[in-house]
Amino acid sequence: MSTSTRLTFDEFARLREKEGIAYELDEGELRMEPSPIFLHNRIRDRVARHLAEFVAAHRLGEITVGMDFRLGPETVRNPDVAFVTDAHLKNIDVNRSPVDGAPALAVEVISPNNLAQDTLKKVSQYLAAGAKAVWLVYPALRLVEIHEAGGSHQVRAPESLIQEALFGGAFSISLSSLFDEDPYH
Repeated sequence: MSTSTRLTFDEFARLREKEGIAYELDEGELRMEPSPIFLHNRIRDRVARHLAEFVAAHRLGEITVGMDFRLGPETVRNPDVAFVTDAHLKNIDVNRSPVDGAPALAVEVISPNNLAQDTLKKVSQYLAAGAKAVWLVYPALRLVEIHEAGGSHQVRAPESLIQEALFGGAFSISLSSLFDEDPYH
């Protein structure tokens, strides 16, 4: 039998961070996740780098990694990668966490221990809070699932993920460049 810890947002905001543990607040329930594995971080960093280069070149906002976003009164999520638009940046205090509201894009790199029901709940929370898209990146399957208000679809390596509407232009990334093995091993 598992137990859960219920917290208000104010209690959550007062939690002291512990090295190697990420906290999220899921509709008042405290969630803790251990540090991700190296492969998870490699994929996260590749996604962030590609997005950051595109977003900076087009002056669309900023890409952040591991930032808390308050999606509702008792919900705080920490996507692996997030795109925050210029318009959103103008309305937030960059010296405070969590950021109020959802990022325009939330990217979650899926690890083997992530449960489907928890992941889909996150997708729903991001979209309900105003995210335009949520990408679920599955390294083991070499695919990305794109969720938007109008539905979802999958893109599988070696195809390229193309996102036009969200960025005001065609952002494209080869999934092979995300999932290919480390050349040093």
